[in-house]
Amino acid sequence: MHLLLTNDDGIYAPGIAALKQNIQDLGHVTVVAPDVEQSGVGHSITFSHPLRVREVQANNQRIGYGVNGSPADCVKLAIYEVMEQRPDVVISGINMGSNVGIHILYSGTVAAAVEAAIMGYPSIAVSFEISGRYDDIHSAAKIARSVIERILTHKLPKGSLLNINIPSIPPDQIKGIKVTRQYAQDFQENFEKRTDPSGRSYYWLLGTDKTRHREEDTDIHAINEGYISITPLRYDLTDYTMQKKIVDWNWKGIVS
Repeated sequence: MHLLLTNDDGIYAPGIAALKQNIQDLGHVTVVAPDVEQSGVGHSITFSHPLRVREVQANNQRIGYGVNGSPADCVKLAIYEVMEQRPDVVISGINMGSNVGIHILYSGTVAAAVEAAIMGYPSIAVSFEISGRYDDIHSAAKIARSVIERILTHKLPKGSLLNINIPSIPPDQIKGIKVTRQYAQDFQENFEKRTDPSGRSYYWLLGTDKTRHREEDTDIHAINEGYISITPLRYDLTDYTMQKKIVDWNWKGIVS
């Protein structure tokens, strides 16, 4: 089995290193990831400058290929140019921080998996909720490996995408796995107003307290309750209910 591993935290991030170490016996793993952190870039792709791919080494060992672009760029380049054989599954992560609710739309981690799904490949995004309570990425990687191994025992449909979030608690405290839906409501986010040395104001986006969201069967509720969340996602953003509604509106006479 050929696995493509990518992320948005960058090729040197501890999450991707820990996950590679834990899944390399599941198949041949090729790492193609941004050469610097690309968190929050969403599904951007690069038009403004050339994309370059370089081999990356650490401790005199090749760890993969770094790309001066976005996570979506990495997936495109990996499949079209870098890999000698097309992947059976694309895995993105482990992201340092959960990707739940509307934050999925901003996530470069999920965007890489979405790009793979668009191209027709099964994909898995993996994120670890980082908090002051617990932040052992190596334990999270072992859990992720077990979940991924179980997923791979089933034949994933082409273009499918599973979004996995692991709560920030020790493994022996995790209650199990819940298959969830995306929390689709707005998060109450806050900006802190600050002043630079020149006296000019600027704003810093602060984190969201996700623990207050209690809508059951959602991704955020699952990790708040100590469960691993697995959410099947799709990239078709069409609102089919609204489509059926507006098709009957009177559109005549607008264009002659």
